[in-house]
Amino acid sequence: MSALQFPPELLLRAQGGSLGMRAAIFDVDGVLTDGRLYIGEAGEVFKAFHVLDGHGLKLLARVGILPIVITGRDSPAVRRRMADLGLADAHYGVADKLAVAEGLLAARGLAWPQVAVIGDDWPDLPLLARAGFACAPANGHAEARALAHHVTAARGGEGAAREFCDLLLAASGRYGELLAAHQGTLDGR
Repeated sequence: MSALQFPPELLLRAQGGSLGMRAAIFDVDGVLTDGRLYIGEAGEVFKAFHVLDGHGLKLLARVGILPIVITGRDSPAVRRRMADLGLADAHYGVADKLAVAEGLLAARGLAWPQVAVIGDDWPDLPLLARAGFACAPANGHAEARALAHHVTAARGGEGAAREFCDLLLAASGRYGELLAAHQGTLDGR
């Protein structure tokens, strides 16, 4: 039994139509982080990531939904976090997110109805507008929230990406199976 409950119409939208949801695109700053940049004396940038979000990306990959990161900034911190998660499909310092996304989708034979997107600001709007399922964190810009099919209860960097992942997992019908597998390992069964 799952503690999560999503409205049926939201789950239906997040299924990705008859072809199913096959990829999920994530922004970084404001989605996987809280959007704040900590800059040290020597110019180094520090960012905080939430472990719930990272586990969500791993769970998506496990059920065949390709997690893709497309971020406008490039930093060693983001590269390190993506490497730690084993996420090979990450694109850094991207000025035109739509061009990169369309190239990735074409190379994989995917169409926009099979793609979910979570973004928080204007650079993400072209992706949100085309996505089969669009999501924005609670603290995202008003324009991103307006395009979203779902606005998370959690804020960016505080579990919003995990909520997005859990919703996609529930819509795919695989959430319960994954949860049961994790619960079975808790008591050794």
